[in-house]
Amino acid sequence: MTTTPESQTGTSSSRPSSTPVHAFTGIGDHNQLNPLFARVGESTDFPLNTLPPGETLPETAYQVVHDESMLDGNARLNLATFVGTWMDDYATKLYAESLDKNMIDKDEYPQTAAIETRCWKMLAGLWNAPDPENALGTSTIGSSEACMLGGLSLKRRWQKARRAEGKPTDKPNLILSSAVQVCWEKFCNYWDVEARYVPISLEHKVLDGHDLENYVDENTIGVVGIMGVTYTGMYEPIAEISAALDRIQEKSGWDVKIHVDGASGGMIAPFLQPELHWDFRVDRVVSISTSAHKYGLVYPGLGWVIWRTAADLDPDLVFDVTYLGGHMPTFALNFSRPGAQVLLQYYLFLRLGWDGYYRVQKACQDVALYLSGEIAKIDAFELWNDGGDIPVFAWQLRKGYTDKWNLYHLSERLRLKGWLIPAYPMPDDLAGLVVQRIVVRNGLSRNLAESLVLDIRDAVEYLDRLEAPMPTEGLVSTFTH
Repeated sequence: MTTTPESQTGTSSSRPSSTPVHAFTGIGDHNQLNPLFARVGESTDFPLNTLPPGETLPETAYQVVHDESMLDGNARLNLATFVGTWMDDYATKLYAESLDKNMIDKDEYPQTAAIETRCWKMLAGLWNAPDPENALGTSTIGSSEACMLGGLSLKRRWQKARRAEGKPTDKPNLILSSAVQVCWEKFCNYWDVEARYVPISLEHKVLDGHDLENYVDENTIGVVGIMGVTYTGMYEPIAEISAALDRIQEKSGWDVKIHVDGASGGMIAPFLQPELHWDFRVDRVVSISTSAHKYGLVYPGLGWVIWRTAADLDPDLVFDVTYLGGHMPTFALNFSRPGAQVLLQYYLFLRLGWDGYYRVQKACQDVALYLSGEIAKIDAFELWNDGGDIPVFAWQLRKGYTDKWNLYHLSERLRLKGWLIPAYPMPDDLAGLVVQRIVVRNGLSRNLAESLVLDIRDAVEYLDRLEAPMPTEGLVSTFTH
C-alpha cells in the first residue's frame, strides 16, 4: 500500500496502491471527492468579512450557512418575539413558488396586486369600516412601515388644515404612551414631529385618556392608541381615548384624530373580543395598522395599513409611477419588496376563514391564561396582566421575595433549557420595575406550555437554594419588540 496523507494521520485507507497520492491533494480534487464535513470550507474556514477569492460547491456553502444558523437557537422556543415562527407545509410550498415576485411591480404581477387589494378589503370589513369598498389600504414591510404611513397622513392632514387657516405648521406633535413601540419614536425623529409621551403608572397601566388635556394642543396631529402594548400585551381603551378627545374638542375646538397601532391586537380583537369598540366603529379612528407576521400568522415581513375612507389619506402621499412598462399608484416608504407574503396572507384567509382564525387565536389565549395562572401560583411572582387581551402577559418579582437573584438571572437560567423569555425594565416613570414577558404564538402547544412551567419552577427552586447573591455585573435587558 502506498503511504497516504490519511494513513499518516492515523486514518487507514483502502485506496489501491496504483492510485497516485497527488490525485487527492488539490483543492479542486478535494471538492470532487466531496466527503461530508471534510470539504474545503468545512474542514478549513471561509473568511468572515471579506469575499472569498473563488467559488465553492453549493452543498459546501449551504452546510456552512446552515450550521452557523443553528447557533441562533430554536425559533419555536423564542417566547420573546411576536413574529410568527411556524406555517404549514402548503404555505411553505406556496412561499417557495412565489419568492421571485416583486410586490411593487403590479404591471408584471397583476394577479398578486389584485390579491393584495382583496386582502386589505377583507381587513377593512373585519375592522368595521363604514364602507370597505371605499376604504383605502396597502401592504407594507411589517407594521413599522404601516405606522409611519399612518403618522405621515396625520401630519399632512394637520398641515393642510393649518395652512387653510393661515396658521404655522412648524411645531407638530403626536401623543403617545410611554410604552409605545420604538417605530413611533423613529417616526417622530425622522419626520420632525415632537413626541409627547403620556407616562404609564401603576394606576394607569396604559394610555387611557387620563390627563390627556395636559398634552393635546392646537399643534397635535393625532393620538396613537395601541391594541396590545409591546411591554405587556394590554389593550389601550380606544373608545375612552376618543371620549377624552371629544371633551377636549368641546372646550377648545381641536378635532384630533386617532391612529390605532393594532400590530398584534388588530388580528386578535376581531375574533376574541368582537364586541370591543376599538376600530372604525370609533368615529375618531381614521387609520389602523397591523403586523401580518404577528397574529396575522404569516412569516415576516408583512404589514397592513387601512384608512377609513380614501379621503382620510392625503392624496399627496400617493404617487403614480412608471415601473417596468406600467403605471401604478403607490404609497409606501419601500419600493421593491417581496410579494410572496401577500400571497401567504391570502392563503391563510382562504384556509382559515373567520372560524379558523378564531380557533387559532383562542387556542393561543387559552395557553396564555394557563401559563399566567400557573406562574401566579409561584410565590416569587406577581402578575402584571394575565394575557386576556392578546395572548401576551408579564410578571414581576414579588417585592421583598429575595435578595439572591432577579428576573435577569431567571431569564439566563431558562435559556439553558432553550427558552428565550426576556427580562427588561418598564418605561420612564416605572423604569425601576423589571418584568418578564411571554408571547404565546401559534405553535406553542399546551404540552410545551406544561414543560415550560416545570422548567420555570425548577429554575426558581435552583435560584432559591443559592447561599449567596448571584452576580449582577454584565446583566442586560433582553427586551424584544
